[in-house]
Amino acid sequence: MQYRHRLRSRIIISFLLLGTGLTAAFAVATIYLRDRLESQLIGDALAKNLDGYANSFYVNPTLPGVPFEKIGGITYSKRRFANVPFEWRDLSNGVHDMPGTVQGPRRSDGPYKLAVRKDDDYWFFLWYDITQETLSQRNLMIALVFAVVAFSGLALLLGIWSSARVMRPVTDLAARLRAFAGGQTQPEPLAPYFVDDEVGELAQALDDYSDRLTALIRRDREFNADVSHELRTPLAVIRGATELMLGQPDINDKTRLRLQRIERAAQQCADLTSALLMLSRNERGTGATDVLKLASQVAEANRANLGGKPVAIEVEGEEGVLVDAPDSVLAVAMGNLVGNACKYTAEGEVRVRVLKDRVQIDDTGPGISQEDAERLFERGYRGSSAGASKGAGIGLAIVQRLCELYGWRVWLEPRDEGGARATLAFSSRAR
Repeated sequence: MQYRHRLRSRIIISFLLLGTGLTAAFAVATIYLRDRLESQLIGDALAKNLDGYANSFYVNPTLPGVPFEKIGGITYSKRRFANVPFEWRDLSNGVHDMPGTVQGPRRSDGPYKLAVRKDDDYWFFLWYDITQETLSQRNLMIALVFAVVAFSGLALLLGIWSSARVMRPVTDLAARLRAFAGGQTQPEPLAPYFVDDEVGELAQALDDYSDRLTALIRRDREFNADVSHELRTPLAVIRGATELMLGQPDINDKTRLRLQRIERAAQQCADLTSALLMLSRNERGTGATDVLKLASQVAEANRANLGGKPVAIEVEGEEGVLVDAPDSVLAVAMGNLVGNACKYTAEGEVRVRVLKDRVQIDDTGPGISQEDAERLFERGYRGSSAGASKGAGIGLAIVQRLCELYGWRVWLEPRDEGGARATLAFSSRAR
């Protein structure tokens, strides 16, 4: 997963980047403007002084040199052009930045600016030692670097302080929401604890959502209670009546088969009701269900529903395999898997194999594609082999939800010898 910073961290980083960026931009602008203005001023002064120096030479060649400490000048007549320093010979008229040393009446070992004027008979050179200015610029740059660091630290502190103040209402809101995780039937309103700002609007919206959710949960609980009572009672009456009728010795075999079918259907309804109620409440029931015994009961119930199809349902496997779950839950899960195998098997057999940690249901039906195997447990999805068979694609989705509730795993896969295999594993890490 891509890592995302917390909101407070993002505020702190924003302050730090803003402070550092503005200070660094100011420092760069200061250095650039100082260097540009200083270079322009010195160049203009040199050019002006060079003209004055040349004009004074033409008026009186015997006058002394330039009487300034940092400015030096030299004149070369036409017959002495060969004595001009090599790095000066090809320079055009104007002001030039020179990195080397000056050899002449005044020696400069640092960088300097050189003003050049080349007349027909005389070449005039005037240089200005900028060593002190370069050192001053370097010191300014060091000072600005320290200023950037200092202001960045100040921006970081300001970001930490500001983020704490900005995020305090949000943190308080989150803490109050976590305090409601205990499952209160009517949570305390949040809006009265916050001022009328964006966080207050969020708290009010959460209060409105909480009211709607509380009403929904209340209706759901009332519905579950009503279903539990209103469905189980008539189912118990049906089962009781069928037991009494089956106990009569004078009923014929045909009637006995019908009563047994009614009894199995009532039991399936009771199991399904219990399983759906557990899913609705997200409650895990406990028990010690004998898997092999229950598999035999599920197989017997499905044999009665084959309707004369030439399909044999066989059960085999290990005895004594127990699962910590109610009979009703495992009966619904296995019943849907076995019933699904019987539905799509036109002839042959459905074999239920009970292993130590799982149940496998193999059939000799038309098989299953890889896409169907991955999607058949989605609610409402019906595979490409469904054809005209009846069904809403809900049974396998219920099995998947029961597995999620109990930490089991279920999957479908094609068999090499044809048909499909459904596996119900009683471990979330099994495969």
